[in-house]
Amino acid sequence: MNETKEHVGPFLLLCLIGFAAFFCSYLRIPVLPLLAAQLGAGPAQVGMINGAFMLTTGLLSIPAGLLADRIGRRIPIVAGLTLTAVSSLLVAHCQVPVQMALAYLLFGAGLAAFAPGMLSLVADLMPAHRLGQAYGWYTTAIYIAMTLGPASGGLLAKHWGLRQVFLFSGTALGAVIVLALLALPQGPPRHRTELHAALAGSLDLVRDRRLVGCLLATAGSCIGFGVFLTFLPLYASQHGLDPAQVGLVFAAQAVTNVVGRIPLGTLADRCDRRLLVAAGLSCLALALAVLGQVSKLGALIACAVLMGVGMALIYTSIGALIAELVPALKRGLAMGMYNSCIYLGMMSGSTALGLALKRVGYPAGFALAGSTSLFALVFFLVLLRGGNGRDRAAS
Repeated sequence: MNETKEHVGPFLLLCLIGFAAFFCSYLRIPVLPLLAAQLGAGPAQVGMINGAFMLTTGLLSIPAGLLADRIGRRIPIVAGLTLTAVSSLLVAHCQVPVQMALAYLLFGAGLAAFAPGMLSLVADLMPAHRLGQAYGWYTTAIYIAMTLGPASGGLLAKHWGLRQVFLFSGTALGAVIVLALLALPQGPPRHRTELHAALAGSLDLVRDRRLVGCLLATAGSCIGFGVFLTFLPLYASQHGLDPAQVGLVFAAQAVTNVVGRIPLGTLADRCDRRLLVAAGLSCLALALAVLGQVSKLGALIACAVLMGVGMALIYTSIGALIAELVPALKRGLAMGMYNSCIYLGMMSGSTALGLALKRVGYPAGFALAGSTSLFALVFFLVLLRGGNGRDRAAS
């Protein structure tokens, strides 16, 4: 008990840093598409800007996690925060869409460096029998930040202006950097992971069809979520909603996602997790299909709530499935793959729909994004057929 209490202070500091970093970063989610459009970007270019950030994060997440094992946690975390702050300040001064895309490459690199180091520090600090609670609290702090960030960004944009949101984001991240430098826990002694061993571990993991099914479900759901994040502001603006109202729609999705995680996580421990993932993918597909058919604020919020339920169902169950399927010594690598699927999936949705929107329009585009969740559902059920969704894989 006393050992656990010794770690509470540093752990709460991690939650505070994680909350502040994601809050400051997510201030710009509803603002970036509007500023890009103001600079002359069309839907395809807006998709490419967000796609640049997501692609960079997806590609760098695994090597960044390995780097945090080699040189320690503090340097990648602080470097990630610095890159994220610089990207915000650069966007505030961009004059053409291509400059925004280049600045967002730094944002992607920053998030890829920051997230694995923070997740590793949570496990480093807390005793093994408290890790479930620790990750529950830490991810709740993150998702609360993702909830408040877009809503606050929309309000700031309405009252201060679009560029001022990015200036505020970069400046506030500077304060987070100072806090991290002064108070971030050291973590364990650094150790080396040989490259050939990491590659061999990757090959072993991708041979497990059940893990592949979980990764496909993650990528498929994130394709639809990437479409929602990127194009909802443009779609809503086209129907007369202001930035503050767009922020409310984002907040509805995020609040539902956050509130649902703890009870749905408890449910996932008591029933077949595959069924919950299937239900979540179905909710996501339905929400996207309806989204393109409505234009009133209340209806858009309802779609966002349904999407939040789907996301909570999927990710409380997928995380537990992956943790059970993969031997303990390879879970870090598996979670790196999982994180890559999240951002590469969002990047694919953002980029592909941006290219298709001129031809198909928003209603068909959102429905097309929803269909990817249905395809992912089919592959997930086929690859995870047999056994029970709560059985542990043999080491």
